Amino acid sequence: MSTALRIGHSPDPDDAFMWYPLANFTAPDGTRLTPKIDTRGYEFTHVLEDIQSLNVRSERGELEITAISIHQYPYVADRYALTSCGSSMGDGYGPMIVSRQGGLSRPAELRGRKLAIPGERTSAWLTTQIMLAEHGMTKDDIDWSFVMFDDIIPRVASGEFDAGLIIHEGQITYQNQSLGLVIDLGRWWTDSRGVPLPLGGNCIRRDLVDAGEGGAICRVLLDSIQYALAHRDEAVAFALNYARDMGGELADRFVGMYVNDWTLDYGPKGREAVNRLLKEGADAGLVPAVGGVDFVTPG
Repeated sequence: MSTALRIGHSPDPDDAFMWYPLANFTAPDGTRLTPKIDTRGYEFTHVLEDIQSLNVRSERGELEITAISIHQYPYVADRYALTSCGSSMGDGYGPMIVSRQGGLSRPAELRGRKLAIPGERTSAWLTTQIMLAEHGMTKDDIDWSFVMFDDIIPRVASGEFDAGLIIHEGQITYQNQSLGLVIDLGRWWTDSRGVPLPLGGNCIRRDLVDAGEGGAICRVLLDSIQYALAHRDEAVAFALNYARDMGGELADRFVGMYVNDWTLDYGPKGREAVNRLLKEGADAGLVPAVGGVDFVTPG
């Protein structure tokens, strides 16, 4: 008898790519999918929602496994433990603030402007606030509003917002809407801190970890990522079901940005990066202090 587990993730090419081997449903293109790996007696139900919604759900401990923003982790550390695999790291690239061409050109010009953000607990927003502090500003100096992540670019392009904080595939498609770069937060963070910018992680609910199942579940998750990387063309073809405004080449490029060696394991430098971001956030009063972050490893 199988054990049912819900796994929450964003409807984006990178998440679709790495969890494709766990799929047991009919894909949007009509293909019937079954797991490609040994799921060790677990049956995974995919719950696809934007990262802001998943962050909110994590505070209620609803899903057994879920993607969360690293920004969100201090708020749910009592409910979830991060897995050593499944991370999204910006290694010299990452979330961006963009504006219409001829509009804003540097972060200092954000003061008093209308900024669309993809969620208050996204790592992109935490990083933005840390960056603003270095320019003598807080979020109160900006007229910011939450906008669904895939609606930010068109609403900036229309002139409704002066700038937008973009995540996911918008990072490689924003120029199609005649937008220009104000700052690449991933590049800024890596250049100034010497570590990659930790954006998203995956976590397992602590009741499962406490019951001794964390290692086994983490092993299945790692096997899924490894299978996807070893069968890249197959997994990218599936990920195209969730690729907005991207063909196969761009989708493959985007997947490569966020499913790579960092995704297999944070490693010492990745763990340092997570602790660095959360410590800076706590020191600035932006997140609760969480101390050292514990990671579930494959068993």
